[in-house]
Amino acid sequence: MEKNKTDKVKKSVDLQWVTHSVVVIIADILVVIFSYFAALWLRFDMRFQSIPSGYFQTYLRIIPIWCAITIAVFLIFKLYHSIWSYVSIDETFTMVQAYCVIAICNILAKYILKIDMPRSFYFFGIFIAFVLHVFVRFSYRLLRYIRNQFNKSVEYRAGNAENVMIIGGGSAGGVLLRELKNDSHQNQRPVCIIDDNPGKVGRELYGVPIVGGRDLIIEKAAEYNVGSIIFAMPTASPKDRKEILDICKETGAKVRVLPGVYQLANGEVSVNRLKDVELIDLLGRDPIQINNDEVFAMLKGKTILVTGGGGSIGSELCRQIAAHQPKQLIIFDIYENGAYDIQQELIRKYHEKLNLVTLIGSVRNTHRIESVMQKYKPNIVFHAAAHKHVPLMEDSPNEAIKNNVMGTYKTAVAAANAGVETFVLISTDKAVNPTNLMGASKRICEMVIQMMNRRTPDTNFVAVRFGNVLGSNGSVVPLFRKQIEEGGPVTVTHKDIIRYFMTIPEAVSLVLQASHYAKGGEIFVLDMGDPVKIDDMARNLIKLSGLTPDVDIPIVYTGLRPGEKLYEEKLMDEEGMQTTDNKLIFIGKPIEMDDEWLKTKIEELDQDSQEDDEDIKKYVQEIVPTYRPGTK
Repeated sequence: MEKNKTDKVKKSVDLQWVTHSVVVIIADILVVIFSYFAALWLRFDMRFQSIPSGYFQTYLRIIPIWCAITIAVFLIFKLYHSIWSYVSIDETFTMVQAYCVIAICNILAKYILKIDMPRSFYFFGIFIAFVLHVFVRFSYRLLRYIRNQFNKSVEYRAGNAENVMIIGGGSAGGVLLRELKNDSHQNQRPVCIIDDNPGKVGRELYGVPIVGGRDLIIEKAAEYNVGSIIFAMPTASPKDRKEILDICKETGAKVRVLPGVYQLANGEVSVNRLKDVELIDLLGRDPIQINNDEVFAMLKGKTILVTGGGGSIGSELCRQIAAHQPKQLIIFDIYENGAYDIQQELIRKYHEKLNLVTLIGSVRNTHRIESVMQKYKPNIVFHAAAHKHVPLMEDSPNEAIKNNVMGTYKTAVAAANAGVETFVLISTDKAVNPTNLMGASKRICEMVIQMMNRRTPDTNFVAVRFGNVLGSNGSVVPLFRKQIEEGGPVTVTHKDIIRYFMTIPEAVSLVLQASHYAKGGEIFVLDMGDPVKIDDMARNLIKLSGLTPDVDIPIVYTGLRPGEKLYEEKLMDEEGMQTTDNKLIFIGKPIEMDDEWLKTKIEELDQDSQEDDEDIKKYVQEIVPTYRPGTK
């Protein structure tokens, strides 16, 4: 049934194409007939009575031949295959080539058929026919443009259209301008362009004036009553991007941006691809770079296991790994929906080229994780499975211990028993001098990793510590956006709270780089630039949505949540700081500890967590002396 439906659609499309082609062929024939008659008419002073009957009879005799030659050449040059809505200068160049061939054919026909006509007849005939044939092909687009402009003018007069400012008068800005002006469905009117190049100021791009540089954004936004700003500078540096967007957010207009420079390179610049401004656009720093060659050479041909592979970090790890020819990629997750989503995504993209295994299971289950390790014998394990929500773990501390601590311990032991080469733990800056149970559990995980590294010399155990990840499940930015869409209020725990931020690709880059640098026992830390005030972030997101904080969208301060502190630290004092070849990645040196004591404490903690002991935080504090529950 589906096949019949597809066949019907195909037949309908074919019939439509044939119909259009027949209409154009008829138009082309009429153009040839008219053009050569007009050429004869012009030759004899535009007086029909002055045309000698012999010339007119010859015209009637040869015009079918001229029509046949024209249609044949046009078919050869595929001039009936174009989509009228998108006819461009390319078709004009093709028409020039076709007419060069037609001119040669006409000359050959003149001598072969011994046609006696004035020389001006050929010149004027070819010239008029060329102009009219080009007009025929552009007529649909011209009529469509006139109709769109009429519809837009009606919208403008009715006050329904939104005035738009374009930031950037380059290639990307030009593409967006054309689309905004030509598409009748876009209810937006480009009114001015901002560009820092003084040579462009005072000129126009597609009829839209370039009115000045970034210093005039606020002034011109008010002058032109701008309701929306489009940042169309995909090649701008992070510093320039931040500076310009900082100005834009003060205009009261909604701000959107092109996703990135690759969109321009791929020819994918489009109004439909615009996105809202993200926090990363305002961070003003370059994204972290890794040595792709050495890292991905390490992944090629290896069997790699990702626990928590369906989560935000885990799924991005799977994407990056899958792109670089692993021998086998194993996704392991307790949450079947997340695992299924990334599995299907990778299958769609790589088909049979990727040896992919997707397994459902818990890292808490000793037998399950042991059997997976022994069966697949992975070379590298990325351990991303964990509970990470601070307030939820404060209310369910035993679950944090079971999943984070015991899950890490059991997975690490299973990896060591299976002869894994490198084991990478995903940790957090909340593990440094923790004030919440989630952070404390992650600190114990780091201690487990360093203990396992000393006890198992054949496996390099390392941890990767970073801050908040933009766009990850449960992160603050999606929450703020949802609150803004719902009309507020936007909730911030404390006016002075600050956090370090990074993107998911940056976090994954760090994890992959760490796995390459790993010699055993290290805690890798990313220099994430300056921390961001959460209150400023909330206010910026409101402004970039074209709204005013505390007027259109109220901001409510709810107070620090249990276990939350005003700022996060990257390293404990005793860890020190070592640099790596990547200047944004640092290493905290391992801290000496009694491994036997730690192993005993973990076994006790395992027993206590199984019994839902209410004193679990006290036991955690015995293992992590820097843990101060409830401090801020």
